[in-house]
Amino acid sequence: MSIWGKILGGAAGFAVGGPLGAIIGAVAGHAVDRYRATQVEGEDGGDPTRSIAFTIGVIVLSAKMAKADGVVTRDEIDAFKQVFRVPAHETGNVSKVFNQARRDSAGFEPYARQLAGMFRDNPVVLEELLSCLAYIAHADGKLHPSEEQFLHEVSEIFSLSKAAFERATSIRRAPDETDPYQLIGVSRDASDSDIKSAYRKLVIENHPDKLMAQGLPEEFIEAANRKLAAINAAHDTIQKERGFT
Repeated sequence: MSIWGKILGGAAGFAVGGPLGAIIGAVAGHAVDRYRATQVEGEDGGDPTRSIAFTIGVIVLSAKMAKADGVVTRDEIDAFKQVFRVPAHETGNVSKVFNQARRDSAGFEPYARQLAGMFRDNPVVLEELLSCLAYIAHADGKLHPSEEQFLHEVSEIFSLSKAAFERATSIRRAPDETDPYQLIGVSRDASDSDIKSAYRKLVIENHPDKLMAQGLPEEFIEAANRKLAAINAAHDTIQKERGFT
């Protein structure tokens, strides 16, 4: 079953619990089990639960970011669809979740904290989630101050490093707007061997198959490939600058 069938089939709220599950419960018209909601944030939950949580998290945080920005442009809608690869017959259901999150009076923090708790042992997945948000935010060709502030605050809740934030938010930047060393997570005076080591570690951590094993839904593989391409491009730039192979 696709991630959309799992989420919108009626059981996702109970599977995930917490504020993310409550959003699905509101859309599906049922209450989320209170005991389950208090337990899920600190437990492993298994890959299906993590995949559901990741997907709901991107939808909800995208909606909260749009609310902070005050306007949703056609470019952002198109980018949203690109990130999600939403089947035509599921567009209406995804829109219901998005709109419910926009109407929700709670801030984005409870949702970000729940995700941080669920993926605390898999920070690369949280980085991937932030990358999806950044891709949507950059859709209109510029990152608005409110969007940048939102991404910074989500990153802080996720406890991501500065390098992780740079990788996540560099997807739609022009090459001359990014620091390849910062994106790889090394200083400019790092040795060639240290750069190669950091690069290899990033490639392994960000391989789509590994991310899927940690909870990234298959529907988000294109987003993972975009970030891996950005990592490869940064390494190529440094390689050409330094002349090592």
